[in-house]
Amino acid sequence: MIKVKVGLRPIVSKINLPTVLKTAILPGDSMERLFIATQVGEIFYIGNGDIRTFLDIRPRIIKLGVSGGGYDERGFLGLAFHPQFYYNGLFYLHFSVAGTQGPGAQPDPFNPNPCDPGTLSLRWINRETQYDHIDTVEEWILQSNGHPQKRRTLLNLRRPFFNHNGVNSLNFSPETGKLILTTGDGGSGYDPFNLSQDDMEIAGKIIEIDVGKNTFINNPPVVTRFHELPAPIQETLTVMAKGVRNIPGISFQRFYNQYIKYAGNVGQDLVESIFSFVHYKPIPVTQLIQASLRNTELDEEGFINFGWRGWEGAFPTPMMRGCSANPTLDEITIAYYNEAVKHSGSRLQPLTSYFHQDTRPDKFGGTALTGVQAFMGNGIPGLTGSVVFTDLARKESQPQVRGALAYTRIRPDGKQNDFSVIQTDYDYGSQSAYYVSLGTNRDQTRLYLGVYSSMKVTDFNQGTVFEIVP
Repeated sequence: MIKVKVGLRPIVSKINLPTVLKTAILPGDSMERLFIATQVGEIFYIGNGDIRTFLDIRPRIIKLGVSGGGYDERGFLGLAFHPQFYYNGLFYLHFSVAGTQGPGAQPDPFNPNPCDPGTLSLRWINRETQYDHIDTVEEWILQSNGHPQKRRTLLNLRRPFFNHNGVNSLNFSPETGKLILTTGDGGSGYDPFNLSQDDMEIAGKIIEIDVGKNTFINNPPVVTRFHELPAPIQETLTVMAKGVRNIPGISFQRFYNQYIKYAGNVGQDLVESIFSFVHYKPIPVTQLIQASLRNTELDEEGFINFGWRGWEGAFPTPMMRGCSANPTLDEITIAYYNEAVKHSGSRLQPLTSYFHQDTRPDKFGGTALTGVQAFMGNGIPGLTGSVVFTDLARKESQPQVRGALAYTRIRPDGKQNDFSVIQTDYDYGSQSAYYVSLGTNRDQTRLYLGVYSSMKVTDFNQGTVFEIVP
């Protein structure tokens, strides 16, 4: 793959951690604006050279950074504008709700032990009391007076742990017109309750929501499983994919009269993976529930399965621990051997992967995938038609941390492809630069990069948003 070098042009700085970067045209406006959502609950847009507040829901957001030394994966998670936003003013939010902090699903860190079958078959019990927090998906409307107002709640989701809630988790499909929600497996590590493969669990799925069905239910119940939803809400939902660990959104790339879908899956210990698919068979939630009630096998031919927790990208999920015989080595075992075998033939192979440890001169050791975007612009030679992705922090970039920007392409033969690091020329000085988000405009001809100088959401006003330029 050819080497590509880009520049970074700062658009706005000294903001809070930017989780979502989207563009939209405001009703009555003529210019496509860049919208920036922060993890603490602010949404800004770039006006005529200045930054303006679109919405501030900080009082609605759960208190962040109270545990884990300031690191948090909750907060503002997703923003999507309706395809007809210019005409109807509708937009959608996904966030962790203030005042819903719980004790968590289990007190101790989880490690699967193949020698102890009990650790491989844990169940999430006492869900109404043993949970970490509640996430909500809401529909809002920009009123004619210019003020946004909440219109309805689409989903209330109880989450077992603080992490793996998705990020950039709301996107509209240009193919179906439906709102896409990417949920993440609920957190901890190794998906202790195997929520991602359970068809009844909302966690670990990519879900389509038909927002055209104006289902108004006052205070929808807080749920974790599809069958707990009221029937009118069930009828708005289809499941697009399962086997998801944590996913930074989904990107659509037009290819003649169809769309390539790109989605990244954040890894556990070994590898970060980007998946692509064109054809898929979404399964209506009502069908999933009927199959569960009748205890019958569902025909999942054509249904997308990313393979987690049995598979981490292209590899059976490994578990690494210190090697007692040789302290310089790691002992590696397959954490979920039987699950890896079960899904070996039905899972989707990744388009590309990159490792947490990689000493090759033209690669990098990754930490966590934070963005995946198709790019169709001609302004950056070498990237046209590619899929660009970001990693939070290159393992070798110490003491000042630097994120990673890279790209790959679909191969005509459909096989896995390599990737190439995109070189940047920006000087961050003595500050760290975690690459926390990646965005694009509506026709995918521009790319935006969100950078933060700290891993702590409680370290405020340390964010910069750049446009990636030739």
